[in-house]
Amino acid sequence: MRRFQAALGAVLLFLTYGAGYAQEGAPEPVELQSSQITRFALGSAETRFGWLEFVGGLELSAQDRRFGQFSGLRFLSPGSAFLGVADHGYWFRGRIERDGDHVPVRVSDFSLQAMVDANGNVVDAKEDKDAEGLEVNDGIATVAFERDARIVEYAIGPDGMAGPLREIDFVVPRHELRYNQGFETVARAPDDSALAGARIVVAERSIDTEGNIFAAIVEGPQRGIFKVLRSDDFDVTDGAFLPDGDLLLLERRFSIAQGVAMRLRRIEAASLMPGVLVDGTVLMQADLAYRIDNMEALDVWQREDGETIISVVSDDNQSFLQRTIYLEFRLLD
Repeated sequence: MRRFQAALGAVLLFLTYGAGYAQEGAPEPVELQSSQITRFALGSAETRFGWLEFVGGLELSAQDRRFGQFSGLRFLSPGSAFLGVADHGYWFRGRIERDGDHVPVRVSDFSLQAMVDANGNVVDAKEDKDAEGLEVNDGIATVAFERDARIVEYAIGPDGMAGPLREIDFVVPRHELRYNQGFETVARAPDDSALAGARIVVAERSIDTEGNIFAAIVEGPQRGIFKVLRSDDFDVTDGAFLPDGDLLLLERRFSIAQGVAMRLRRIEAASLMPGVLVDGTVLMQADLAYRIDNMEALDVWQREDGETIISVVSDDNQSFLQRTIYLEFRLLD
């Protein structure tokens, strides 16, 4: 009887905890609360900011303790279904709902899924799951990990994300990547651009002796290292290509004296090649006089009316002092 009771207890223990653990690697629906952001500048109805026009935004929250720390986002369908990564080792998915004027009003069908390794086990160590950048193309998600520096491909499944498929050589010497300041950006150029669909990576604040940021074209005939000019204490947090092949960089600045700021900088397509130092036009810069937070994720997509839209998302670091904010801007001609 005691053996039977012990065996039964072991089975119940497995069903209670083991099965639950196995489910950690599966997508789980999470209920979100959304509130609309109708003004970007605090206390002002102005909509034009530099080369951008504010469309709308959302402040998102959830009771689930895993919610937050969003660091990369890409749309699977323009302005609607999206896939993202969080830097505490989670995939997230959802859908932006809009009104008749294309303004975002809520997020639906939101879910979280823990990242798993090649054996299907949930990744535990922070160094192994610090996902910072994301690109998607043709059913493949490419993720840039920062602490244990690597660029990894995953298959995008209809029912969730499995383990990694393969790692990509990121070209930049590993010893040049600073701890917790490595790759924040992975982006794929348009097929009809000068880079012909090649992926690039950009570090957050891994700099050379001149203070410039390491970046690289990681595939194609122009494969090699280039540098991004670092200016005004801004660090790169994400990047995405515009339809014409120009590279758009999202940048962040934080200091005790100046607080938090974000910047969007446009790098001309013609300048993207190995061995060069690139700089670009600042499209917009904003500080805490605007509805921003720790802006970390960026995507560029085209609306059904042909307009180019820029979406940015903040990483709240799961801090009660910060917010998860989603913003949209229209790129002006």
